[in-house]
Amino acid sequence: METTTLSDKKTETHILKQKWESLKQREPKMRTRQIAEKIGVSEAELVSSAVDGNHIIRLNDNWEGIFQSLESLGQLMALTRNEAAVHEKTGVYRNVSFEGHAGLVLDENIDLRVFHKRWGFGFALPVKNPRGVLHSLQFFDKKGHAVHKIYLKKNPDLKQYRRIVNQFKSVDQTPSITINEPVKKESVLAHEVIETDAFLDAWSELKDTHDFYPMLRKFKVERTHALEIAREKFSWKVKNHAVRRMLTLASERKVPIMVFVRNSGMIQIHSGPVSKIRIMRNWVNVMDPEFNLHLREDLIDQSWIVEKPTEDGIVTSLEIFDEHGEQVATFFGARKPGKPELASWREITCELKKTEGIV
Repeated sequence: METTTLSDKKTETHILKQKWESLKQREPKMRTRQIAEKIGVSEAELVSSAVDGNHIIRLNDNWEGIFQSLESLGQLMALTRNEAAVHEKTGVYRNVSFEGHAGLVLDENIDLRVFHKRWGFGFALPVKNPRGVLHSLQFFDKKGHAVHKIYLKKNPDLKQYRRIVNQFKSVDQTPSITINEPVKKESVLAHEVIETDAFLDAWSELKDTHDFYPMLRKFKVERTHALEIAREKFSWKVKNHAVRRMLTLASERKVPIMVFVRNSGMIQIHSGPVSKIRIMRNWVNVMDPEFNLHLREDLIDQSWIVEKPTEDGIVTSLEIFDEHGEQVATFFGARKPGKPELASWREITCELKKTEGIV
């Protein structure tokens, strides 16, 4: 059995860095993520190949400490994405707390659920764009996939940024990483084994939207299969362009909404109005000053209107999924705990059932 020597690893890393630099020169508009896909490595492996401890710096895994320090940087742009959606929000990283398997950031604009136990790597690096160089902090899961990126805004406090980077700089600045096994999915039951009546009874007795996921775990049901079970009772399948119709109606009627985008290590949330809706080829976009959303409509495989009972009344969502059954994005009417759902949001979802419904 052949083993990879330290010399081999250095050579592989050097070749990877050369490929990255070559592609950047030939195609300057190509993003790091796209280059990684083209080369056939994870984005974290690609970034790591250029680590030098000075220009591109590996961070240690004190995720809580890093996030606690971010408020001192003022306005930042938070970016969370998955294969089909990109969620960008500008604000301050305030009210940071970590407990158990999750962390929270609860600013008026920056609203995050941080699943840091799934994180594997962090880096500080400059990113070139048409307007110049943006300084960033970037975080990746144990598989090397990006979970969250943070960009400094105009007139950044670079002295404070560098202090934070130096404080959380890893002692290991070698230009390579080892990718660990991905997080295993929880087991689910075969469709014919699920006790559908008991499952629907449990759904009807929900008291909070946060009880939905524990219910799925209890019955070992995949989310999209759960929606099929509850079809025409608690869930209604709609056409995949329903999301563009929903965003257009919310913009025209000035209905504030909540937009959740998630990946393996982060959920990022927008709460508020959406105004400037733009359709560009396969992309459905929200292009507002402090909130941008970019959705690849051609990667949406399923779309559902979903109702969940709560102590505050029925809460309705539009949930969209990719071909693997992974959530691309989820939309609600803007609301606070203890408050009923907006009637204006309910009107939009009722219209979607009628105009975008699938027979």
